[in-house]
Order: sequence, then C-alpha cells, then structure tokens
Amino acid sequence: MHRRVLGIAASLVRAFVLFLVFAVTAYAAFSLWVRRGVTPVPELAGLEETAARELLTDRGLAPRLAETRRWDAELAAGSVVESRPPGGSLVKRGATVELVLSLGVRRITVPDLGGKSLAAARLTLEGEGLAVGSTLSVRSSRGPAGTVVGQQPAPGVELPGEGAVALLVAQAGSTLAWVMPDLVARRYEPVRAALESDGFRFGSVAYEPYEGVPAGTILRQNPLPGHPLRRDESIGLVVATETLGTAP
Repeated sequence: MHRRVLGIAASLVRAFVLFLVFAVTAYAAFSLWVRRGVTPVPELAGLEETAARELLTDRGLAPRLAETRRWDAELAAGSVVESRPPGGSLVKRGATVELVLSLGVRRITVPDLGGKSLAAARLTLEGEGLAVGSTLSVRSSRGPAGTVVGQQPAPGVELPGEGAVALLVAQAGSTLAWVMPDLVARRYEPVRAALESDGFRFGSVAYEPYEGVPAGTILRQNPLPGHPLRRDESIGLVVATETLGTAP
C-alpha cells in the first residue's frame, strides 16, 4: 500500500514537471511569435523632418505628416513636435508613424488700444494671444479717465505669442491745467488771439467804461491770475470801453 502511494505521488510530480515545461515552452513560443517583426518607435521630438523620415525608414516604418502643425516657442519651424505613436511604443514593421511639425514661434501683431478702457484692452489682448504687462496711471489730456492713452510696444509691432503689452491709463481728474496768467492792463484783442490759438476758450466778455483807461484794455479776469486753467474751462473778461455794453 505504501509503495502504491509513492508511485502515485511520483506520477503526479512527473506530470507537474511536464506541464510546467510545456507552459514555459508555449509562452516562449507565443512571445516569439508576437514579437517577431516588432520594433520600437524612435524618439523623434526635436529632429528636423528629413532626419525623422530617414530614422523611421531605417526602422522599417512609414513616416506620414499630420494634417495640422503646432506653434512652439522652443522648436524651429519644420522640427518634429511629437510623433503618433510616441517614441518607445512597439509597432509592427511597416506601420505608419505620424509626424506633427512645429510652426515655430507664433508672431502676433500688437493691436491699437488707444481710447479703450482697461478692461476692453485686456480682452482685446487676450483674444489675440497677448497679455497685459505693467499698467501705469498717468495725468493726460489725450483721453477720458480710465482709458488707454499710451502703450508699449506700439501698434503694429510683432510679438511672440503670450507676449505682454504695457499700458498707460488716464487717471481720474487727469485733465492738464495751466497757470492763469495776469491779463489785467493788457490789450484785449491780441490776448484773445494768442490764447485761442493755444486752444483756450472765452466765455463772457463784458465791456464797461473806466476813466483814464484806454478802450480795449482788460480790467478784470476769471480765473484770477495764478489759478489753474484747463482747456475745457472758459475765460471771462471785463474790458474797458467808451460805452457800457457786452460783447456778442
């Protein structure tokens, strides 16, 4: 009985060993069959198109250009950005590998932002692929408060994608002011001609007689001498005349 048990055990061991040898041999044969004619895709990113094609052909693979290209700030136009399948992938010999080429650095023409609000300027730049750089508030008469009155770079300059544009924005109460000169005792007509040629406006000009003062001489003024004068404000005068009256 003991010998019979030992014989059965030995038979089972031999059967297990035979099964194990068969399994290992079958796996090796299957792996060899699967991998026969298989090759890894080479790393192609950064290579020029010609070099990438030659490398793929040497591996027995078929290169094909992707229908679209991609902007890239680091790779020159015509270089490979990526391959599909990517480098390191196992493919059958003769398989097609698609190449995505670089368009190089994207160049964007800076738009004219003058007169736009800061928010509108930001949206315009972002829509073009640019960003707002430093923003400074300045006193300026070139636009209403809160609008762009200057930019750097200027409109029309080309920048790389994601470049920044610095803005100058008119601040509230930024209308330029001049110091009102002393006009009293001066002749009215030449004073008016000189100030109007500089862009200033006249409002009420009253005439009144004044003993001992020649007609056409300025007697009083508003604003007073030394006070600020802005271009959107009008100048009021009282001028000596021989008869009482008001200029039309």
